[in-house]
Amino acid sequence: MSSATHERLFGYRHAFDHPMTAVLALAIVAVMVAAPLLFLVLQLLGRVGPSQRRELWRRYRSWLALILLMLGPVLLGAAWTILLVFILSLLCFREFARATGLFREKVISLVVVLGIFAVTFAVLDHWYDLFVALFPLTIGTIALATLGADRPQGYIQRVALGVLGYALFGCGLAHLGYMANDKHYRPQIILILLAVEANDVFAYTCGKAVGRRKLVPHTSPNKTVAGAVGALVLTTLLVAGLGPSVYEGTPLENVGFLALLGVIISVLGQMGDLMLSSVKRDLGLKDLGASIPGHGGVLDRFDSLILVAPAVFHYVGFFVGFGLDQPLRIFTGG
Repeated sequence: MSSATHERLFGYRHAFDHPMTAVLALAIVAVMVAAPLLFLVLQLLGRVGPSQRRELWRRYRSWLALILLMLGPVLLGAAWTILLVFILSLLCFREFARATGLFREKVISLVVVLGIFAVTFAVLDHWYDLFVALFPLTIGTIALATLGADRPQGYIQRVALGVLGYALFGCGLAHLGYMANDKHYRPQIILILLAVEANDVFAYTCGKAVGRRKLVPHTSPNKTVAGAVGALVLTTLLVAGLGPSVYEGTPLENVGFLALLGVIISVLGQMGDLMLSSVKRDLGLKDLGASIPGHGGVLDRFDSLILVAPAVFHYVGFFVGFGLDQPLRIFTGG
């Protein structure tokens, strides 16, 4: 392993080498400082009652802890960022498996977990060919895993749940970890995290302030058309405003391309939320877990990233790529 690779993986001293890393970190802090003021405005407008106000403060306190858990590994080094995504993938799959009953299918669950381990190794090794190959190979293994048990009843359901679990929480989220193979991964990942979470805040605030018409009331009763449109506009402006400094000197510096990136993050972030809401409504659950006070489970909080991570990876990759100037197959040699 070269010294440059070692510094990328573990070099916390280089956390703020890119000037936008500090700017984006401060932007996240600013959002957290401004949040109580938004609560006050909504209260004065009569948009939130006492019970909703208490719920907002519970969520706010949880967010303070979540921000430290997310920003810390990203600043410490790529290895810790990849480890964070790995743990997040396992926790999300665990909640999904328990909620859907897939955990009773031990063999399929084991294959999914091993698939998450394998794709994380491919990310850490910066072995893109293996990273790409693992998706069809793992899906095929899930489909074959229980044939020997000779239980055709329920085969489609258990295989479909296993495939969905791996596709979303293994392969999908792993794209966020693969971004850490880029030399300047910190500002890019922080921008994505900031945009995704700001998108949620914008949707909630706009919906409470001016929202009337429900977006999809049977799927998510609290979401409004005004909230969705407001989040789309504000998130696009946020990414288009901050993006040029993150991608300075690259084809993605273009404001138009960055505006499209903002649209992708906003739309898919909201779709990811609605997708998991559909799962919860289908199962008759309010939350998929209870590990985060005020937020439900881990999956309830990070559902927006599931679709955003692979879409942003391939969109940004089309223009500038990730880690193209970095050594490949760090541990296996290549």
